[in-house]
Amino acid sequence: MNIDDSKIKQNLQELIETKDFVQHISVDCAIFGFHEGILKILLLKYHDLDLWALPGGFVFNDEDLREAASRVLHERTHLSDIFLEQFHTFGRISRTENNVHRTLLKNKNIEVPDDHWIFQRFITVGYCSLIDFTLVNTFPDAFNESCAWFEVTNLPSMAFDHERIISTGLEYLRKNIDTQIVASNLLPEKFTMKELQTVYETVLGEKFRRNNFQRKILALNSLERLEKLFDGSANKAPYLYKFAEKK
Repeated sequence: MNIDDSKIKQNLQELIETKDFVQHISVDCAIFGFHEGILKILLLKYHDLDLWALPGGFVFNDEDLREAASRVLHERTHLSDIFLEQFHTFGRISRTENNVHRTLLKNKNIEVPDDHWIFQRFITVGYCSLIDFTLVNTFPDAFNESCAWFEVTNLPSMAFDHERIISTGLEYLRKNIDTQIVASNLLPEKFTMKELQTVYETVLGEKFRRNNFQRKILALNSLERLEKLFDGSANKAPYLYKFAEKK
């Protein structure tokens, strides 16, 4: 998706002229992606800058925070119908000292007063999600030249404090993995214990003994055991499971 320079400049001009945003508040979305034992994070690259960032943006006066997060995510990436959960608020004074917007506007020869709202301090509310990154198509928008998935252990140079946001989001994901796995739709409706264990091991970054993992998971009473999976191999057929309906 190629966006010409005049279109980029026009969108930036419209952004800075908008007076309908809540002052000093933004949202950032940490979208974690899982597939076949790999955990990644979705990032956007700014035009003309060798910096990457989380999908994020500002909050309109007439919308809820959750609505803003969903709207911003769709505008930045075209992702929709994604389960988003608020996980942390980031308010360090230093988080916007290195303001990327100032450099971006300067590169496009757009003059903005130093006291403009876009250069002021912003507190951002983080939302996270866990999805299968092979099942979605993402697109850059007018403010970014590309979208890409990066392994969480190998991040590029990041804008603002987004590396800290990713780290905090991953910590939240790990602490709430039991509910996040259910909400993420990462697994098919019926799955084996081995498939579930792979997800846990990838997100948590550690290995489990098969029997210990099975005892831990079954003790949560969140699974319903189904028929065995007979695939014609000589190996012992494993049971299939599904997540139990909430009572």
